[in-house]
Amino acid sequence: MAIPVHALAHRPLTVEDVAEFVALPFVPHVPDDVEAVDEEIRRRGWQWEQELVNDSFRTAREHVLCCDGISPFGSPDARYFLVFGEMYPVDPDDESRSNDAWLSGYMDGWRQLPGWSTREPCTDQDCESVLTQAAQAVTECLGAAARRTIVSSATVVPGPALTHRIWRTPTHALVLGPSADNGPYGYLTHLQLSCTPLACGPDLPPAGDEDGLAGWITAHVDW
Repeated sequence: MAIPVHALAHRPLTVEDVAEFVALPFVPHVPDDVEAVDEEIRRRGWQWEQELVNDSFRTAREHVLCCDGISPFGSPDARYFLVFGEMYPVDPDDESRSNDAWLSGYMDGWRQLPGWSTREPCTDQDCESVLTQAAQAVTECLGAAARRTIVSSATVVPGPALTHRIWRTPTHALVLGPSADNGPYGYLTHLQLSCTPLACGPDLPPAGDEDGLAGWITAHVDW
């Protein structure tokens, strides 16, 4: 049964956004020192973000960026996540919808970000359209189409099955798709691009092994 989406907030990814993101593991290293990181984020026009995702950053284009450790700069072994959308799936088994007011208020933090737009009500196809546009930016930046594509709900609880796309560089896996935001009750869901070391999991499973591929994705994008 498809799980409907109550609201979606997002800001499109550009090729420049993706290029800045995938370069982060390889830029000059900034140590895990708050003052050093603060200087670098000011230089980039970023800012700290503590409300939407704890201990994260907002880029100059108002996307939310998270990583292992304090510093997101020059750490090739770290895991990076760039959130460009947030959706609120409706639990069809919750007839009372008692969390609506509280979760809608939480969503307000995302839809009030500068440059973000909101669709409410919306459908899973609206979310797919946002992911398709983001995939075009990643493909153009990397010069290659996604190596694998799968429609799955493995990384969200609850939420509709949406498309995950996978690219690989010599050192990193890039996964574009939905992921649970690990926030209130796990209801809300990020639309994100992750950049994680290939060592986070084994090699890609063979074509046709959808369960194996869903597990591979989870191993790389789980926070």
